[in-house]
Amino acid sequence: MPVPRKLAICALICTSLLWPAPLPSLREQADIQQGWLKLRLERVLPQLMRKHGVQMWLVICREYNEDPVLLSLVSPTVMAARRRTILVFHDRGDQGVERLALGGGSNGGLYTVYRDPENPDREIYGDSQWTELRKIIEARKPATIGVNISHTHAFSDGLSAAEWEKLRDALGPWTERVTRPENLALEYIDVRLPEMLPMYRRMMETAHSLIRRAFSNEVISPGKTTNEDVEWWLRQELAEMALTTWFHPTVRVQKPAKAEVSLLNDSGAAVIERGDVLHVDFGITALRLNTDTQHMGYVLRSGEKAPPAGILKALANANKLQDIVFSSIRTGLSGNEVLARSLAAMKEAGLKGSVYSHPIGDHGHGAGPLIGLWDRQQGVPGRGDTVILPNTWFSIELNVETPVAEWGSRELWVGQEEDVSVDEDGRVNWILPRQTEFHLVR
Repeated sequence: MPVPRKLAICALICTSLLWPAPLPSLREQADIQQGWLKLRLERVLPQLMRKHGVQMWLVICREYNEDPVLLSLVSPTVMAARRRTILVFHDRGDQGVERLALGGGSNGGLYTVYRDPENPDREIYGDSQWTELRKIIEARKPATIGVNISHTHAFSDGLSAAEWEKLRDALGPWTERVTRPENLALEYIDVRLPEMLPMYRRMMETAHSLIRRAFSNEVISPGKTTNEDVEWWLRQELAEMALTTWFHPTVRVQKPAKAEVSLLNDSGAAVIERGDVLHVDFGITALRLNTDTQHMGYVLRSGEKAPPAGILKALANANKLQDIVFSSIRTGLSGNEVLARSLAAMKEAGLKGSVYSHPIGDHGHGAGPLIGLWDRQQGVPGRGDTVILPNTWFSIELNVETPVAEWGSRELWVGQEEDVSVDEDGRVNWILPRQTEFHLVR
């Protein structure tokens, strides 16, 4: 008997949700990343250098002491600096931004490997790099020379003390033209290409699929499985899929008799039992991109088909706070302004919660404006004062505490985290549909 068309479509959708399309092979991923890199260097970097008044930008680092911006500037096959890597970006106006590499390769032709004109066959390393850098600067005479030193943003503070001392010695009188444009590196890392979004969505689908499986009877046997068992199952699945993560997954258990939850992940192993509420914080890393997701699960008691009404309300309240933060994100606002608006609306709605959202992309806790920290709800000076830009991504991360009648009015802590994109026109969109129902362990 043929399957009715509606049922067939439903089955196809359900299958795609449970088993998302696998990511491309590592070699194919590298080709995709190289294309992104070319676009970032040609499309994003020149605009930012002009925005911040930087005619020459120097990114200088040594092997295994890399500048945080380095991996956003080099090919996916480059894993570290080459002894010392000096990248020189020189804005020539209508001729575009010249890209030179002193140390390391051409990154697939995206950089010109600089050679000493007197010894073109010799690779430049060691102290000779400083000599050649001085020649480059004297030949181009930039009005401003930007370096990555910042007291506020780690992403803009990649020039080590020793390399800064060497650079000052090499520059001599040109030191007077050195500036510290901390938002240049910060915004270069922060800004996303629209071309990245489809692959990022596939990564998110993979993360959501693994969480669904983790919070099911495939992994959890009530009364036997511990939260640590689930954490390590997630890590093992990632390894078998040739994926990795940027932090160890955390699974927390709230029990009817003791609903408190530790945000410091120091509560130890707990056996998962019927009636427990589960929380997971999980992210995956691929294509030098990172995801970050928090979902909730519930272990059904015997005879239950759904969580109790009070527990369902707790998740609904977290969804309300998500709506508030989502609607507060606007380009041109600082992270602290979005936080203040969100907390004021949260209070007006009668919710008890916290907001600690952050940019995401090249790093899990990404470059850009912080929208609170879990222990800094009054705003974050400096890091929260930068503004939201078009073409950026955020993890809307928060929690709400709700009294649950079925638990004797003890509060249930619900943590949620879902990623959103801000497009070039400032529109905010969920990258995947957010969680509105508990994952159920039967």
